[in-house]
Amino acid sequence: MVNPGQFALLFIVLAVMVFGLLSLLTVVLPGLTIIWVAALVYGLITGFNLTSGILFGIITLLMLGGSIIDNIIMGASTHQAGASWYSIAGALVAGLVGSVAWPPFGGLVAALLVVFVIEIIRLRNWRRALQSARGMLAGCGWSVIARLGIGVLMILLFLLWVYL
Repeated sequence: MVNPGQFALLFIVLAVMVFGLLSLLTVVLPGLTIIWVAALVYGLITGFNLTSGILFGIITLLMLGGSIIDNIIMGASTHQAGASWYSIAGALVAGLVGSVAWPPFGGLVAALLVVFVIEIIRLRNWRRALQSARGMLAGCGWSVIARLGIGVLMILLFLLWVYL
């Protein structure tokens, strides 16, 4: 039988994890990090043993990998659509600045604009520049799907941790 305090903690942690998972549908909040922090707080409160430590280690690796794969998927999709690595690097910087300066969607808008402008300057062809921006947008969609899958896997591993 689970005591009310443990049940309340588990409910709060799972609610935060679901919030993190839903935040992955936007580019506003770092959902994988939110899920990871919730698992960390649970572990710090309840204590770690060998099994929970291993599962938390896997959850940590998934969070780190998911945070990196996001940029890899978007960059690869943009490059595949014809963009240069210069415009991709510029988009990465613009995305970081835009996320801070104009949340919630400023980073995405800034990154798309930078790819489009650099590719127009480079190619002198707005249609091909637009194709590169579309490639980035497609990569953004694929990265959302990848992060959602990773987030679900992180939560399932957490549930396994609680069960064991």
